[in-house]
This record gives sequence, structure tokens and C-alpha cells, in this order.
Amino acid sequence: MQTVQIIGILLVFVIFVALMMTRKLTTLLALPIMAILLAAIAGIPFQSSNPDTFTITSGVLAGGVMKLSTAIAGLIFGAWFGQILSKVGITKTIIRKAAELAGDKPLAIAIIFFLAASVIFSAANGLGMVILVGTIAIPIMLTAGLKPFVSGMVVLLANGVGVVFNVSTWAIYTDVLQIPVNVIASYSLICAVPLIVIALIMIVYYTRKDGKIRRAWAMPLKNDFQSQDSRNVRSIALISPLVPVLMVFIFKLDVVSAICIGAVVTLLLATPKRPIHVLSSALVEGIQDIAGALGLMIGIGILLSAVTAPQVALLIQPLISGIIPSSPLMYVLIFTLLSPLAIYRGPLNVWGLGSGIAALIVAGGMPPVAAMLALRIVSNLQAVSDPTNSHNVWVSDFTKTDIIEILRKTLPWMIVAVLISMVIASLVAF
Repeated sequence: MQTVQIIGILLVFVIFVALMMTRKLTTLLALPIMAILLAAIAGIPFQSSNPDTFTITSGVLAGGVMKLSTAIAGLIFGAWFGQILSKVGITKTIIRKAAELAGDKPLAIAIIFFLAASVIFSAANGLGMVILVGTIAIPIMLTAGLKPFVSGMVVLLANGVGVVFNVSTWAIYTDVLQIPVNVIASYSLICAVPLIVIALIMIVYYTRKDGKIRRAWAMPLKNDFQSQDSRNVRSIALISPLVPVLMVFIFKLDVVSAICIGAVVTLLLATPKRPIHVLSSALVEGIQDIAGALGLMIGIGILLSAVTAPQVALLIQPLISGIIPSSPLMYVLIFTLLSPLAIYRGPLNVWGLGSGIAALIVAGGMPPVAAMLALRIVSNLQAVSDPTNSHNVWVSDFTKTDIIEILRKTLPWMIVAVLISMVIASLVAF
């Protein structure tokens, strides 16, 4: 009977990974359906009159909805903070100053926009912020002579770096692996520095390799910078995106508190005319921006509740234990070679099956910090190269670049970045 159950669980994993990779079923729906099927195969009852019995209705569904409450709160507050930065004009001011600083040199423009956008995305990420930054930065880069692929790549690379430092994304590792947020923060440079170095090399390589194009772009830039959002903002206010990160690094604050302090500091430094309106409207619009991500987080929580249930874990654990790295070398090789499994919502994607896999490999004996680092490092590849990312789809459409070309040209570089980070991680955390 147990063998049949294990085969059934493996089939569910394989079938649903295939459905998500081929876009036959959205991750939003696939994760909770998987959770219910896994629980049913493991023999978990659907419902019970005994309130202490773990069931699909109370344990998997009801319990799973609240499983990632900390991460969901961080996501909401992070989106709120991003909208505040946008409404007071800080986001567009950073981009404008980056353009002024770079002057008329295509390579300098690409590098400075990469650095500036990385700072912006460290405070707020998601499709809405990528669109806001991209609709301003990409036309400037195109006008300067950079090719569409390079212009879009700069935004994607900046988003990848920004996510590493975005405190609102750290909470998922706290919920899944039970690691304090200040510990997660302390290892961020291991994930970020190799990615930044590889990103800069990519920008230089593709800028020089592809050459320049004729300067032409139909979108007027002047109006963008003369809008009310782009009014003059005090230079001191431009440090606002970094405040939440510093609060976590220096004062060991939790994510929500750090973001709230960042919001207050932003209002004090930028002094908008209607601060109450900025706060309230930013919250509503921020939640609208992340509605899909919130649904995904709920699905992840439901899946986590299923795979960590004693009945399911008992069946899966022997399989997971067999592939857990037993040495630093195997740790590096396994996660580097399998890093492409993070794309197409694969089993190493922390915003999909990866969360459940992470919980199981830690239960199987891997140090939580080692698991956290592996998933965060592999997430760099996913953030930049994954064709199923909404921001990749938008960048591809906006620059009229084939989304598979983005995958093909960025994936080898991202694997190298993963390898370097994994080597460092193996030395300090395994």
C-alpha cells in the first residue's frame, strides 16, 4: 500500500509540474489542487468530527491559508512602501538623476540605470514597479542607442538584484524555514555580489557585442519627467528606498516594522502636500498590484500544510533524504546543475513547489541556513530568466524582444552566478 501511495505522490508532482511548465494550469490553481491530492493519497481524512484530527478541510485548507501570514503581511507592506515612493516622486527622480549622470554614453547609461533600478527594486518589486521603471528607463536607453534586448535585460537584472535586498520577500523564508529575518539579511551579500558582478559583465559584453542602433523612440520623455510625480524631490529623500533594508541589517527589526519606519522616513524627507492621502491611496493601489502574488502565497501555504503533514512527510521523506547533499561539493553541484528547475514554476522555485521541497529537505537533515541560501541563490536565476514571470513577459512585449531569446541569452550567465554564490555558501553555511 505504501509503495502505491509513493508512486501516486510522485505522479502528482510530475503531472502538475508538466501542467505548469506547459501553461496548461496556472500555479495559482495548481498548488492547492496538488495539496488536496497529496493529502488524499496519504490517507488524510477530508473531514472529521474530532477537532484534534488533522484533516484536509481544517489542516490543509484552513490551516494552509494562514500558514504564510508573516510573508503575506510583508508582501502587502512592501507593495504599500513601493507605491509611497512612486507617489512622492522618489522613483522617477532616481531614474531622472541616473539619466543626467550618465550623460550621452550608452554603456554608462546602462550601468547607471542598472544600479539605480536595483535600489528602487530593493524597496519595491512586482510587475507594477517594473512597468513604472521600465516605461521610463527603457526608452531612454533605446534613445541613447542601446538595442532592445540590452535595454530590457538591464531592467530584468536590476529586478533580480533588487529582490535579493527586498525585505518583503524575506518573510517567506522565515515562515517556511523558521529562520529569523536578521539571519536572512546577514547572508544577503552571498546571494547578491556574484549576481551584481555577472550582471555588470553581461551589460558590458552585450553592449559592445551588439553595438548601437540608430537613436529613435516614439515615446516622449519630457512629459514623463514633468508630471506631478516627477517634481523636485530633495536629494536626501532619495535614500528612502534603503531605509527598510538598513533597519533590518542594523537594528534587527522585523519586516513590517522596518517598512513602516521606511514609510515614515520617506514622508518626513519628501514632505508631500497630502501625506494622509498618499498613505491611504498607496495601500489600496499596492494591494491591487500584488493581488496575484497574494493568491500565490495562499496556495504555497496550503501546499506546505499538505507536504509537512505527518502522513505525507512519512511517505516523501525517504525520497528527499536520498538526494540531500552530504558534502559541500555535492551541495554546490546539485543546486547548480538543478538550478534551471527554478524556472517554469519548477520544484526549486520558492514561489511554487520549492517551498514544500525546502521544508522537506530541512526535515531530512539539511541545515536551514544552507537550504535558505540555496533557494535564494537559485531564485536569482528565476527572477532574471524565467519566461513565466509577468515582468519578463512585459519587458519582452515592451521591447519587442522574443521572450525565449531572453531566456537563451541570460540563462548561461545566471548559472555561472549561481555557481559562484553556491561555492561561497558551501564555505560559510553548509
